[in-house]
Amino acid sequence: MRFDLVDLQLFIAVADARSITHGAERAHLALASASARIKGLEAGLGVALLKRGRRGIELTPAGESLLDHARIIIHNVDAMRGDLLAFSRGMKATVRLLANTAGLSEYLPKALAVFLAEHPDVSIDVEERESADIAQAIAAGAADLGLASEYALPDNIERIPFSEDRLVIVVSRQDELAKRRQVDFREVIDRDFIGLTAASALHAHIAGHAARLGARLRFRARLNNFDSIGQMVAAGIGIAVMPEVAAKRCARSMRIGTVRIRDPWANRKLAICARSFRSLPRPAQQLVEHLRKAAPR
Repeated sequence: MRFDLVDLQLFIAVADARSITHGAERAHLALASASARIKGLEAGLGVALLKRGRRGIELTPAGESLLDHARIIIHNVDAMRGDLLAFSRGMKATVRLLANTAGLSEYLPKALAVFLAEHPDVSIDVEERESADIAQAIAAGAADLGLASEYALPDNIERIPFSEDRLVIVVSRQDELAKRRQVDFREVIDRDFIGLTAASALHAHIAGHAARLGARLRFRARLNNFDSIGQMVAAGIGIAVMPEVAAKRCARSMRIGTVRIRDPWANRKLAICARSFRSLPRPAQQLVEHLRKAAPR
């Protein structure tokens, strides 16, 4: 079998648009040419990839499989182009890393600074995502590495334990909750909250668990870092949900206390993850080893 990159890019565009017409537009191809290429793919593979209907197309099981492989191939080709282009700019490789809020804010800045200082020929593209989204991106080949909560990782993704990632309630020391060791999340969902911005992965995670309890959290303020949130909590404006490591750091300089959440979803473990550690490019493997050694003990 021979596969043309243009065909694979077209197939991804058609699958994403759920339309050959719109997919052709995205791929900058004439409709007749796009249709002929799709039919050529099906003929070459000997299997139907699309179910065509009045409202657009649906992927067959074979089409879903091809889509997964096509995304990985195009991602790898784009990464290759980027790495080769980087040679002309004095940079030899780029590693794409996805991390959840706790990983990005509490663990990665120092660890990545040390790594980059030791590897001047490597750059790192870091993006914050919710753990479930990280798992999907890693499985689809859209990123090299992830730092995510282990509960969200399916069996086909490899992982290396990194740290505990327990979520806790943060309260003012004058708050009645400060006397409690632990609470059910249901007990506090009617309180005023201080939280991260709506775009943060942790906000989406917490809001999702509140929604499962039939509640929508009431935010007095949304800020972009845990230190600012801690200051608001210390002033008695509201309570917050934070990773325990961030809460303990803030508590060293702020009049706040922590209360553990009994719900199982609050007891998380962070893991470094990849589709296959052995098949990663050398710079990504070096970063994995660095993060493994930098993991909290």
